Parts: sequence; structure tokens; C-alpha cells
Amino acid sequence: MLDLDVDMDAMSLLKFKDFVPQQLSKPSPWTGRGEYQSLTAALLAANQWMSAHPHLDIINVETVVLPAIHSPKEEGSADTELLVQTGGMPQPWHQFIRVWYVERKG
Repeated sequence: MLDLDVDMDAMSLLKFKDFVPQQLSKPSPWTGRGEYQSLTAALLAANQWMSAHPHLDIINVETVVLPAIHSPKEEGSADTELLVQTGGMPQPWHQFIRVWYVERKG
């Protein structure tokens, strides 16, 4: 690790915000499929959020795909460990929008 004498208060830290389509209905026990908002709805929410926060410098906007983020045993889009079970049952994967940004100082 590089040791630098950096004033962290003056430095802008990289942050992210996720816009995840909401689960509208739980997965069916027969098909394993639930109902979710569209990715377009998440993109619209991201655009509205960015417009409402003009003091932010947007670094990147990306689509992320992860398994099982709506599962009761998972912690959503920021969960660092996602359990994917196999055994003949379909495992849903979910797309969402992630916005990377820094707050402008002064």
C-alpha cells in the first residue's frame, strides 16, 4: 500500500448509489419467477436523482447484473456475498443501475 500524506477532508471520496427495480410480487413456487419494475424505471429514477443533485460529479453510470438480490437471505445490491443455489431450480439474476460519483468540495 502506498503511504501518502493526504488531507482526507479536502479530498473527494468516490461513492456509489444503486437504483434497483423494486420487487412487485414474490417468485412463484412453480416457475421461480417474480414480477419486478423495469430497468427503464430504475434508469428514470437514476436520471431524476442526478438532476436533483447538481453538486455531484458523476464519474460513471453502469448496469450491474447480480443473482438473488431480492432473496430474503441477501442484503440487496451492496451485499458482497451472494449465495446461488443450484439443483434444478431456476436462479434469477437482476439488473440495476449504479451511479459512481464524488461530491464537489467548495
